[in-house]
Amino acid sequence: MENITTSYLTRAETWLCITTLIYFLMNGAQIFETLILVPKWAASPPDNFGLLLDGRGVSLKIFWIVFHSLHEITFILAIIFCWKIDPVRNWLLILFAIHFAVRAWTLSYFAPNIIDFQKIAETPSHAKDLITRTSLWQALNYIRVAIFIAVSLGFIPLCIKLFNLQH
Repeated sequence: MENITTSYLTRAETWLCITTLIYFLMNGAQIFETLILVPKWAASPPDNFGLLLDGRGVSLKIFWIVFHSLHEITFILAIIFCWKIDPVRNWLLILFAIHFAVRAWTLSYFAPNIIDFQKIAETPSHAKDLITRTSLWQALNYIRVAIFIAVSLGFIPLCIKLFNLQH
């Protein structure tokens, strides 16, 4: 950790704090959605799938696309600005790998299922195993949100370590 200036540490602190704050805000939205919205649409499939529709329900597609994009940009900037600080950089890379794996899981499982549930809401049909599918989606979502919360908690010791370097 040689050649680290006060200015460098300040930028590193700033970007790590920004990404930590955004991650915690994102977790708040995920917790709200998981505890309030998901039980409503999952309670009686396909009758309540209308809650998922754009313009007629509480579709959060644009919200999540913007929020995740913003967070991932700040996360990458935190890694870049903490690059010279080995222990912080290494843990950020581990947290990012976990985050990336859960995002890939989201894009490969959760998003396609939500899109399918929206299609069912638009054109009601007798989809097979709908109760099983929604129950599984809901249960796996608890695991996904818990992992995201664990990642956000992983930022706290990094912030403390970084603040202790400068102060």
